[in-house]
Amino acid sequence: MNCTFTTSGRTVGLKQRSPTHRQGDVLTRASGGPSGRSGHRMVACKRQLIIFGGFHESARDYIYYNDAYAFNLDSFTWSKLAPSGIGPTPRSGCQMATTPEGSIIIYGGYSKQRIKKDVDKGTLHTDMFLLKAEGAGKEEDKWAWSRLNPSGVKPTPRSGFSVAIGPNNRSLLFGGVHDEEEEESIEGDFFNDIYFYDIGKNRWFPGQLKGPKSEKRKRRRGRQAEAEDAGDEEMEKQPPQGPVEVVKEVVAEDGTVMTIKQVISGPAEEKDRSESEEEEEGEALGQQVEPCPRSNAMLAVKHGVLYVYGGMFEVGDRQFTLSDLYSIDLHKMEEWKVLVEMDPKAQEWLEESESDEEEDDMEGAEGGEEEESSSEEESEDEGGEEQHPSVQPGETHADYLSRTEQYWIKLARSNMGPDAKEKKVVKVAHAMAKTFYEDSV
Repeated sequence: MNCTFTTSGRTVGLKQRSPTHRQGDVLTRASGGPSGRSGHRMVACKRQLIIFGGFHESARDYIYYNDAYAFNLDSFTWSKLAPSGIGPTPRSGCQMATTPEGSIIIYGGYSKQRIKKDVDKGTLHTDMFLLKAEGAGKEEDKWAWSRLNPSGVKPTPRSGFSVAIGPNNRSLLFGGVHDEEEEESIEGDFFNDIYFYDIGKNRWFPGQLKGPKSEKRKRRRGRQAEAEDAGDEEMEKQPPQGPVEVVKEVVAEDGTVMTIKQVISGPAEEKDRSESEEEEEGEALGQQVEPCPRSNAMLAVKHGVLYVYGGMFEVGDRQFTLSDLYSIDLHKMEEWKVLVEMDPKAQEWLEESESDEEEDDMEGAEGGEEEESSSEEESEDEGGEEQHPSVQPGETHADYLSRTEQYWIKLARSNMGPDAKEKKVVKVAHAMAKTFYEDSV
């Protein structure tokens, strides 16, 4: 029986037909394409799909690529690009974006190389390159590499970051992880920040949240201005006074210079109140909702709104998967919004879920005794959850954390092991306490 493969699936035919191109069909046997790989990046550029980099890892060895391929969307054919100039070194997981002129920007990435038997060294790349098509309009475009040296505040070195194209011709970078490699372990520092790259100006800048704090400052400045105006009117009605520590000079109609006494306590109190308000607002801003640090999240931008879904972070040698969804208006950059919350009770460590699956297999083979012991363990776990310090009625998150911080640090230390760094332990402890607090109120 003869078959034709199309984008819609497998279709049975009575006669074998020659592979002719029709709109909607994809020829699955197009030759000359890239080798199998992962960690590569792809963008649509004019009527082509451009693929760069990636890696392939087998049980014995691995290889990183810095080759580039184009898939023509009109002829459905592959071609390997041979750009002139010096391009990026082999890497995976880089940032790849197109410019309005049809060029391609590549930033960062990760690669590793073997320095001796069974010892690999990872490299976080922070360089940036431009892949530009020359001779547009000809049958075959010629490409050229050139290195870019952007200005501004660049992202800190990292891998596993996520990318998207934002408004105003800007490419954005979110999250990622910086691995600190030691002899026999790797400890990652995860991020949840945003960096923008202005393609037209060749400039990096961090995405800073404005938040409600800016609005409160404007309102507070307005109140201060009104209070000062009212104070000036009252002081102008007062009789002349001798010079004091804080004075104001007013010229009368007859030319006499009067020194008006300023009430020191009022401005001082106002200043103290403003400072306390700033501290409270700063604390409130610090407690604003935001995605937890993560790598390998998925991004999408629609009508200037950035959506961030999922990803992962690590605690010790465990990987924690996420299923939450956040959004932020890139035009305003005021605050993150939670669209789908992360349910802490539904989260599982990958290593634990693997062992759970093994236990489930054993339970099916050995019978009901394992089920009884499993239910007992579950009840013990539930009882363990109840042993966490409870949240008192009306207690704020800051007060709860201050009261129970040592407990959570001790719990985090027991989970992460004695070799975990203190800074990382405290960070995880605070995250655990916050999750428990939010789940309790």
